[in-house]
Amino acid sequence: MTLDFHQSRHFLSQFDFHGLFIAELGWNQPASDRPEPISLEDITYERKRIAEMSEVPIFEVTAPDGEIPKGDVRLKLYKEVSEGVSRENLLIFVNGDRTRSLWYWAKREGSKFYPRTDSYIKGQPVDLLLSKIGGLKIELEELDEDGHIPTFEVADRLQKSLDVEKVTKQFYQEFQIEHQEFLGYVQGIDSEGDRRWYTSVILNRLMFVYFLQKKGFINKGDVKYLRKKLTESQQRGPDRFYSEFLETLFFEGLAKPERDRSASAKSMLGEVCYLNGGLFLKHKIEGEDEQGKKIYDIHIPDEAFDRVFTLFDKYSWHLDDRPGGKANEINPDVLGYIFEKYINQKAFGAYYTRPEITEYLCDRTINKLILDRVNGAMAQQNRHPHEIQVFDSIEDMAMHMDEGICRHLVMGDDAILRNLSLLDPACGSGAFLIAAMKTLIKIYSSVIGTVTTSSDYPLKNWLKQVTDNHPSVSYFIKKRIITDNLYGVDIMEEAVEIAKLRLFLALVSSAMTVEELEPLPNIDFNIMAGNSLIGLIRVDEEGFDAVGESEFQQGNLLQLAAANSYQKILEDKNRSIEMYKTHAFVKDDASGTEQDIRLLHLRQHIDRVNRESEEKLNQLLLNEFTQRLGIKFEQAQLKGRAKKRPLTMTDIEALKPFH
Repeated sequence: MTLDFHQSRHFLSQFDFHGLFIAELGWNQPASDRPEPISLEDITYERKRIAEMSEVPIFEVTAPDGEIPKGDVRLKLYKEVSEGVSRENLLIFVNGDRTRSLWYWAKREGSKFYPRTDSYIKGQPVDLLLSKIGGLKIELEELDEDGHIPTFEVADRLQKSLDVEKVTKQFYQEFQIEHQEFLGYVQGIDSEGDRRWYTSVILNRLMFVYFLQKKGFINKGDVKYLRKKLTESQQRGPDRFYSEFLETLFFEGLAKPERDRSASAKSMLGEVCYLNGGLFLKHKIEGEDEQGKKIYDIHIPDEAFDRVFTLFDKYSWHLDDRPGGKANEINPDVLGYIFEKYINQKAFGAYYTRPEITEYLCDRTINKLILDRVNGAMAQQNRHPHEIQVFDSIEDMAMHMDEGICRHLVMGDDAILRNLSLLDPACGSGAFLIAAMKTLIKIYSSVIGTVTTSSDYPLKNWLKQVTDNHPSVSYFIKKRIITDNLYGVDIMEEAVEIAKLRLFLALVSSAMTVEELEPLPNIDFNIMAGNSLIGLIRVDEEGFDAVGESEFQQGNLLQLAAANSYQKILEDKNRSIEMYKTHAFVKDDASGTEQDIRLLHLRQHIDRVNRESEEKLNQLLLNEFTQRLGIKFEQAQLKGRAKKRPLTMTDIEALKPFH
């Protein structure tokens, strides 16, 4: 049940919601579209039935003043329609000049209503809204001879589309078995923890490629690309797929522009898009030591991949946030749900965060913060007190957005959206980060919709720069949010890999054609593995600078001269990260160097600073635990009390401290 994206976008751009539901979503023409009044608190609103299916109507609702009502009024109107017309319904509030709309449905639990809303402003990107309402599409073969399907089925689709996503438990159960089997095939990695981590890295990369090939983005739309390449590899000889093909695909195909690939790589891979991003840079397990020798000599036989592809081929891979669908459909949200919902909770302390919780958290944190800053900025514009508009909700702000609000949100060094830092210190597979991204997408989309119909030159120029430099505005929005706003830490390396994968998939899903793809941002500095409960929050600068002084005093004057103070190191790192984020959006610069080369050099520098600083920070933490707090390691014994001993640096490193 997929929508024709371009046709649906046309209906939305024309604000023809009647045409969208009838022609594109397959709903029925209403018996009457005559406007009907709804009276509430001495104000008469107008509702117009634009579509219906099995006694579930869709209404357009307008107010006499041409404005979209505030949240408390919307809820009362919804209850009025639910009690007087149809228990199940969808209201679309539209303003007077038909440039703004708010889609409104409420989840019921007993006598309580929990509203779910989505706003759409004329001119804004349509991806997020279309991904939700795609679940409302009715196919002809689903209808009975009277042209209906059961009412409960329509109500269920409303809930799945506008509330909670459907997930696939069966996929997880089979994936868990294959994950464990694959682990046994990985050769050359001595550490059990590293072998588990690397298994997740490889499987995440393969799932990413499965989504890409389903989208038609690899080798001229080859939807069975990996399976065919495995067969070709086996014809050349046994157990070459990992070492010959996959490493070439990951580190030359997806990680390098076509001009930088060897002739043999081009011949072997075919047409593969350049994506960059941390997903296809060499993982530290795949890296080399200081002498240039591989840390691990890794081998994985073909049989491991044959088993994995057999599992993956049983499912239909959809690169969108579309809820519902058939039992064999996998989308990015399913992966996160699977990881958090069904992992061994007692062993790892990982718990699934329900969408209702993440939505509530976003409303009480992100939306509130943005509202406070917008209201504060508007109050500082020297307006007369009675001219200052205070917004009570993010929906109200979106429905009354003007050029002044847009400038505060996106323009200048103090732009509200650019300067939001949203941190989940126990991010798991990224449930809150994904919800936060969707929350910010709505606000960015409202801004772009407003600017599209505006005559404000600075805003028009801002949008022109975006459209000139980015073939997909939706891709740009997500890339900007992922780069600027989202940060996460988790003690489980596997969870961190899944969180990165979900963010990358959410980004790539915005591209409608392979030409709209841009190199992925590197988010290794945004989403990191570590124990956020243990580590230095504030650093003793003098202590940091003193670490290693004993070696300096023994005559290593060269090292002493090269040593930087903590403040200089921190400033250097922060400056490099800021440059990294800036260059992620700059294709050409005055130096004439290629974008991917600039990014690689910056990344290597930041990695080196992190690695060298971490040794000192761990030493400071060890000093803090032993000298100031007097903490000792207690070793359990078969009999009697635990045996105490002094802490060592190995103990500190095992805690995975996040500084």
